[in-house]
Amino acid sequence: MAPPLTRRILLQSAMLATAVPALSATAAAGASAAALPPSAAWSLQPFGLEDVTLGAGVFAAKRQLMLDHARGYDVNRLLQVFRANAGLSTLGAVAPGGWEGLDGEANGNLRGHYTGHFLTMLSQAYASTGEQVFADRIRTAVGALTEAREALRHDPAVLSTDGRFGTAVENVRGSYRYVDLPSGVLGGATEVTVAAWVKPTHDAAWTRILDFGNDTTRYLYLAARNASGVPRFAVTTGGPGGEQGLDGTAALPLNQWSHLAVTLAGGTGTLYVDGTAVARNTAMSLTPAALGTLTGHWLGRSHCTSDPVFAGAFGGFDVWSRALTADEVAGLRSARATGDLASYAFDETSGSTFADASGRGLTATLRRTWDGPSHPGFLAAYPETQFIQLESMTGSDYTKVWAPYYTAHKILRGLLDAYLATDDDRALDLASGMCDWMYSRLSKLPAVTLQRMWGIFSSGEFGGIVEAICDLHALSGRAEHLALARLFDLDKLIDACAADTDTLDGLHANQHIPIFTGLVRLYDATGEARYLAAAKNFWRMVVPHRMYGIGGTSTAEFWKARDVVAGTIGATTAETCCAYNMLKLSRMLFFHEQDPAYMDYYERALYNQVLGSRQDIADAEKPLVTYFIGLTPGHVRDYTPKQGATCCEGTGMESATKYQDSVYFRAADGGALYVNLYSPSTLTWAEKGVTVTQSTDFPREQGSTLTVRGRRAAFALRLRVPSWATAGFGVTVNGRKAGGTPVPGSYFTVSRTWRDGDVVRVTMPFRLRVEKALDDPSLQTLFHGPVNLVARDSATTYLEFGLYRNAALSGDLLPSLTPVSGKPLHFTLDGTEFAPFFEGTEDPTHAYVRRAEPTIVFGADDSGVANPAKADGTTLLDEVWAGAPFRGKPALVARVRTVVDAWVAAGLLGAADGAKAVSTARGATYVR
Repeated sequence: MAPPLTRRILLQSAMLATAVPALSATAAAGASAAALPPSAAWSLQPFGLEDVTLGAGVFAAKRQLMLDHARGYDVNRLLQVFRANAGLSTLGAVAPGGWEGLDGEANGNLRGHYTGHFLTMLSQAYASTGEQVFADRIRTAVGALTEAREALRHDPAVLSTDGRFGTAVENVRGSYRYVDLPSGVLGGATEVTVAAWVKPTHDAAWTRILDFGNDTTRYLYLAARNASGVPRFAVTTGGPGGEQGLDGTAALPLNQWSHLAVTLAGGTGTLYVDGTAVARNTAMSLTPAALGTLTGHWLGRSHCTSDPVFAGAFGGFDVWSRALTADEVAGLRSARATGDLASYAFDETSGSTFADASGRGLTATLRRTWDGPSHPGFLAAYPETQFIQLESMTGSDYTKVWAPYYTAHKILRGLLDAYLATDDDRALDLASGMCDWMYSRLSKLPAVTLQRMWGIFSSGEFGGIVEAICDLHALSGRAEHLALARLFDLDKLIDACAADTDTLDGLHANQHIPIFTGLVRLYDATGEARYLAAAKNFWRMVVPHRMYGIGGTSTAEFWKARDVVAGTIGATTAETCCAYNMLKLSRMLFFHEQDPAYMDYYERALYNQVLGSRQDIADAEKPLVTYFIGLTPGHVRDYTPKQGATCCEGTGMESATKYQDSVYFRAADGGALYVNLYSPSTLTWAEKGVTVTQSTDFPREQGSTLTVRGRRAAFALRLRVPSWATAGFGVTVNGRKAGGTPVPGSYFTVSRTWRDGDVVRVTMPFRLRVEKALDDPSLQTLFHGPVNLVARDSATTYLEFGLYRNAALSGDLLPSLTPVSGKPLHFTLDGTEFAPFFEGTEDPTHAYVRRAEPTIVFGADDSGVANPAKADGTTLLDEVWAGAPFRGKPALVARVRTVVDAWVAAGLLGAADGAKAVSTARGATYVR
């Protein structure tokens, strides 16, 4: 059943139906949504994803690949880790693995984050397309998370499964549950038999079937697998070094029932597997009686906290006060028997206790190793212990604590996006509950503890949680939500950036970028100036001082010294998450200050790194997104990074379903429409009763046509003039040139009362240009308009190219390249193909090349004179062409003469060579 339309959507639809009847059906089909109130501090406001429809082009093609993944991937796999943690049935689903699996990096201590990313992707997909499949998947996920939270609020309940003789109790891996037996279970026996039916589902070493003891000194245990992978029984009063033990001879099979028994009597111990004695030790003098009073009698849990909890099922557990004979043990395989000290059949199907059939009334209890949440709002895919341990950490160890508040952010963000897309109050309740729980923890901690926590690398990372909490506060208005957001202030970083002091060297990039988006939202909510100042200054510390040509930043996830670009290039540059978060920050800052530099950067990173991070093939199982984009020569992009389910695959799923979110903005007073990006799309501006459609194949087309439809509406149309559009940018309205002079790196304004059918044509000729690495001018990356061009070559050393030999009078270097027929934006130079970075292929590429202009050359004429260089690397030809564009050949020749005279006077060029250079310039033929 489709969700009901909200009042907001109904009003918008009614307005458009009145103004433009042909649009009413489309508008009414839009997704039902809640609204996030725009901040009163914003001078610009965004449109919703549902208000902007992508047309055919590179963005729509990339998005379609991700939508196919969103439709095809089984959401129950993502929910597996939450259901397991809550002790619920996982419905047979297999967790995604990688960062979402217990066997992944750092023991899966980030699991749950990917589900949040996926929820955001689904929410954006639903808002953009209105397809019911996405809403259905959101509801499935929100419903499962609601059930998981409810289960965590109560004592663990039995999860029954088929047993060897009826039913059994299942211990799902990741549930951290065990059976707690009463203290009298061994009865001080001097002889004993323990027997158990088990069905292990995982092969982890040292998982306990039983562990009775005080600590790691005095105990008795039976492990399903020891370090060699076979069962082991041991008893000791002196720790591991004093163990008297029995080791099996073969591993227990997984996902099959096995019967294990141990007898102890007269100094002899025997271990049986499936009724057969597999080990005997005649020097086992210790008995349960020798252990004295023990405090913990556990099934499935070890007294050694580093050992994993047993994963599988228990089909029965019995204890006898004597040593059964071999025949009696063998008989246990064919029928249930009742131990006289304790006997549990585990045939309960509900509740959290297990009856003892021995007659001694030793009722057992199902428990969590971590007891349970400290607050009813807690929701996670792992125990709260991750958050508790962080509070006492003084240094990073992500194998123990890996960014729990980062993971919480992803879940929180996904829930908020689900609510905003579908109006599902359950999602908002889950999000609000999570923040209530966080506030209950963090508000009790001293400020010094919080500052220490947030300053810890990796473990203290909290992603964009402040932004998400501020968004929740905008919806709830609750003071404690805003107070919670401020508890994440990392004062040392905020104060340094507010003072414009660059302290980024050595910091983990993606741990810190989203902090500043949160600070902007805190400014929105509080008006505290240092938050906004810090964010603005930080942005300028990254752009351009730590930015690669494609818009990415970081090397091996960290920042290095300011203005060191060439010196940081490696195989692990440009983490994809960093570009995602820099785009979010740029967008947020632009709402406050319409500095075109923010949108210039947005275009750079979006059209290059973000588009190029997604491979151009379909795959329902994998998002196929890069983690790092190595900028070393001959690098081949890896679209299945690490073990999978990584942060960058998560943000990549989000990026690919919101390409249209910054194409258009509106002034807060409704008086202007900003066109920030040139992309085939249709904007529905309900408040004005108009649509604006961009028809273009940009960036394969060097311009765009905007058509206004609907009722008459007065507003200023502000068209971004990219900083790279240094010549030829033009605007016509209904075929007539618009008044005014476009300035690169600004917005060109057309103010009028728009009428149905008005057409605006924007032309922006592309030029080939280079951008030099800040610390090595000879290392350069090529751009054709907004498009970064990469050389495709398997060489692993920098390729050398010259570009001045056929440069145009306009300064355009493109004539030095040869277009490839039938392949837009593809060129060749000296036999090497250059292609757009945004193409997601597995070709070896060179994002940077070595510029080599050995001789002074103009047009096709080589003077034969060496091209001299200054100490900073600037060559004579660089200085000549820095004066472009030239009105004509005489202007270029005059520029050559001026530069040559200066270089001769400075002793950098001989007079005869200078004369030859001028003569060559005068005789050459040029492209205009």
